This record gives sequence, C-alpha cells and structure tokens, in this order.
Amino acid sequence: QVQLVESGGGSVQAGGSLRLSCAASGDTYSNRYMGWFRQAPGKEREGVATIDSDGDTFYADSVKGRFTVSKDNAKNTLYLQMNSLKPEDTAMYYCAADRVWYYLFPRYKYWGQGTQVTVSS
Repeated sequence: QVQLVESGGGSVQAGGSLRLSCAASGDTYSNRYMGWFRQAPGKEREGVATIDSDGDTFYADSVKGRFTVSKDNAKNTLYLQMNSLKPEDTAMYYCAADRVWYYLFPRYKYWGQGTQVTVSS
C-alpha cells in the first residue's frame, strides 16, 4: 500500500510558476514509478510528467520545456516545477504511483487526492 499526499496548488496569473509536491508513504517498492496527471472539468485525466525507476523523465508535449518533474528518494517525495503557466494548464493535478511502469497513461494503482491549479489570463 502507498499513500500519496499532494500540496502546492493555487491560483496564479499566466506566466507565473508553481511547485507541486507529492509525499509518499508506505511500501516504497510500490512507488518506484511515479508521475503527475491532471484533469480539467469535462475532460479525461491526462498524463503530464512521469519518472521511472532510473530517474528518466517523460513529458506530455503540451508541457515540454515548461514543467520539470523530479524525485527526492531520501524524502520519498515527487515534485513538479511548473513555469510559464498558461490558462489551459488549469486543472486538478494528481500524483500517482505503482510498481509497474505505465508511461504517461493514467493506469497507475495509487493516487493522491489532488491539488487544484488555476491559471488566470
């Protein structure tokens, strides 16, 4: 079992930055693969950025060059640095984890409760 708790969401103007954090607890082997996903009202949940067990990172085309995912294994915490935010980045952001690699597909077993990001123009 893995528990995930996100924090760091909020409201910013376009062009601003936010840093999301996801604290993981429980079975560390079950969170060897982690990532960030988002879901806007009326839309399907989509992959934003993920990191595999080797530390390799993967990004959705819409956030490449603006977002950076990282993981502090000592703190068992996943981060998402979001720069140059756009109104279309507005969504609920979720942290996810699993012992199986699902790339950017939202098939991970463990999910946090989400943190809201709102970007105004």
